[in-house]
Amino acid sequence: MHLLLLEDDIDLGQAVAEHLEAQGHTVSWLKTCEQADRAMAQPDIELALLDLRLPDGDGIELLKNWRARGDRRPVLMLTARDQISDRIKGLQAGADDYLVKPFDLDEMVARMEAVSRRVGLSQAPVLRTNRVALDFDNKVARLDGHQVTLTAMEWSLLSCLAARPGHTLSRQQIRTALFQPGRIEAESNSMEVIISRLRRKLGTELISTHRGLGYRLDL
Repeated sequence: MHLLLLEDDIDLGQAVAEHLEAQGHTVSWLKTCEQADRAMAQPDIELALLDLRLPDGDGIELLKNWRARGDRRPVLMLTARDQISDRIKGLQAGADDYLVKPFDLDEMVARMEAVSRRVGLSQAPVLRTNRVALDFDNKVARLDGHQVTLTAMEWSLLSCLAARPGHTLSRQQIRTALFQPGRIEAESNSMEVIISRLRRKLGTELISTHRGLGYRLDL
């Protein structure tokens, strides 16, 4: 994903940017509201991490302006622990989630993936190919018109890929979305097993493998 990070604290901004880039993301790290507003005019930004108190303005007002002009891309707020009122105002202004400083970097990535899935699926609750129909609201999958039973983990993996159909997601991106940090499943071959089962149930052409890059949902 191409991410916008708006954070004027140098130490925190550098730590966040380096962690996200290590996960395979592209990060535009900016330090003022004016810079961020110009960057969000570009369509390639997919998610924003937004600090609320900036040298040249208020992050909440910036978010309100984005939502007022119809920009629905997901936004995670970065808030101070003692500023509950800011969190409430940010969510009311249109933020999708928030992180309380200091936050764990792995939790940050997991929240980003969760928000991306929610936003992506709310825009397209039913995805179709020539043979497959996936109804994420009702958890109904069909192959050639016949209903196919999927497990909760199979739906979770499909949801992760469906948040960005046609885009290749790395193994780490998928693993972070599926498994809580430190759980044994994240270190096993569970992800490959789930993908293999999905291909058996829904056809081998639905999920493609891109060696060295990851997996893609092909629609």
